[in-house]
Amino acid sequence: MSDFLFIDHANVRRDGKLILKDASLRVKEGEHVSIIGANGAGKSTLLDVIARQVYPLARDDYKNVIFGSEKWIRSDLEKLIGIVSERNANFLNTSYSAREIVCSGLYASLGFDFHHRIKDEDWLKADEELKKVGLYEKKDRTMNSLSSGEKRRVLLARVNIYSPRLLLLDEASSALDFPSRAALRRLISSYAMHSTVIMVTHELSEISPEINRVILMKDGMIVKDGKKNEILTEDNLSEIFSEKVYISYRDGIYSAYC
Repeated sequence: MSDFLFIDHANVRRDGKLILKDASLRVKEGEHVSIIGANGAGKSTLLDVIARQVYPLARDDYKNVIFGSEKWIRSDLEKLIGIVSERNANFLNTSYSAREIVCSGLYASLGFDFHHRIKDEDWLKADEELKKVGLYEKKDRTMNSLSSGEKRRVLLARVNIYSPRLLLLDEASSALDFPSRAALRRLISSYAMHSTVIMVTHELSEISPEINRVILMKDGMIVKDGKKNEILTEDNLSEIFSEKVYISYRDGIYSAYC
């Protein structure tokens, strides 16, 4: 494995306040990572920097290299990175059907326009992805008629229809019930076979066995980074959440509570 993503000295300021402080990160291809921290710790901002949706302060020591290059045309980069986030609001509340949203992922568009020429095989790919997330029977439902959890699963299907090299998940289990969260964990395991996964989560049970590295963030800074079994300790989590945290572990899956 080699570094295919590295960020050095990223600082992001918003409303006069540093919300990401001197963050440096290196990820090897096939090295799956979970980022954990309290609300406001800077987790989502770090994902935005990776995806180049947010640009840090211009400093001589700042560097952002992904897939071996510092400079990218945004449309080309979007074909290599899949992002699932609550901020994909334009996909969540549209009147396009679930099937159309998934299939249009192949064209990096929201639905289709007159210039798109959709192939039968594209629809078949969309159907296969919807089957994986358990929503094939609802493929013709409009996005604005689905539940929050169902919308999230449609977005998972959409980004994985083109097998991105890098999959960024920002609290992907939000609004999912226990069985759906377990299904999501199994999906992440399958996605990890063809994509490098970096996920932000508050829910330890969402971390699939394939995720082998954990980063802890607090107050905009990366404070711990290492192997999952070494980082996920009660002392470490209690420190970043400023509350006593208890951890249980069973069959390769962690869970935590206060």
